[in-house]
Amino acid sequence: MPANILKPGHLPRQVVIREMGLRDGLQSVATIVPTEAKRAWILAAYEAGEREIEVGSFVPAHLLPQLADTAEVLAYAQTLPGLKATVLVPNLKGAQRALAADAEGLLVPLSASHAHSLANLRKPPDDVVAEIARIRAERDAAGARTRIEVGMSTAFGCTIQGHVDPAEVVRLVQAVLDAGVDTVSLADTVGYADPAMVADLFERVLRVAGDRLVCGHFHDTRGLAVANVCAAMQLGITRFDASIGGIGGCPHAPGASGNVATEDLAYLMASMDVETGLDIGRLLALRERVAGWLAGETLHGTLWRAGLPKTLQPQPEEALS
Repeated sequence: MPANILKPGHLPRQVVIREMGLRDGLQSVATIVPTEAKRAWILAAYEAGEREIEVGSFVPAHLLPQLADTAEVLAYAQTLPGLKATVLVPNLKGAQRALAADAEGLLVPLSASHAHSLANLRKPPDDVVAEIARIRAERDAAGARTRIEVGMSTAFGCTIQGHVDPAEVVRLVQAVLDAGVDTVSLADTVGYADPAMVADLFERVLRVAGDRLVCGHFHDTRGLAVANVCAAMQLGITRFDASIGGIGGCPHAPGASGNVATEDLAYLMASMDVETGLDIGRLLALRERVAGWLAGETLHGTLWRAGLPKTLQPQPEEALS
């Protein structure tokens, strides 16, 4: 066992699961969910205990009509006490719209893969870093308290380019930190990562970013997302992205499928006595509603099929007396 990995059982007491279904999930499906249903989705997630939700993306409506109502959805989310509602912004124009809407947090994507960066944002990575610096300057000039997180996508490999050099990931992380962003996260956009890769790359980036490396984003394309979460947890990462029903994917990353399912990740944490504040029963009920809103689309995950084991089910009072 490498020296940097904590011993089994040495896990954080608490983990935050950020819901990505309303953005990462919906951008990858053809169905356009009505705004009213999105409001109901957010409320149900909130009632299930979720306190961080990425509610949409400020992108041109003709590119992603599924997210055209992001401003309205964000405004509703901002009425729920204690909910951190964030949005993805691909460029300065999107950031300006988010700042005008008083978004609490911006997630700005930066691909470590040169080929994916050109496909997704039509710019090489270093030009995206320069755009991120302009976004930070715009935020500061506005006097906003909006936090900027850079999500390092394709950090573990790319279906277009193939191998992504870990040194390039570290270089780009350092570049955006130098540009003044608040935090960074690492994303396995196409599901190439395994626990050994996760341990290695997170350790490398932690040397540069320290506590500004705040989140892991793992797609379950090859069934390793939960294992990858565990590997990151053992390095002290306590915040993870997930999508209800395991929906999600990048339109510009061929073969990329959904995120780790929120309900599966919540079950993992409950089974290991790691607190999330989430009600798994309510999450499973929300999954059923999402399946209805996305009729005909493919949902993923495993807990909804098997259900909770008896060891985690509420026990009758007489059995506890």
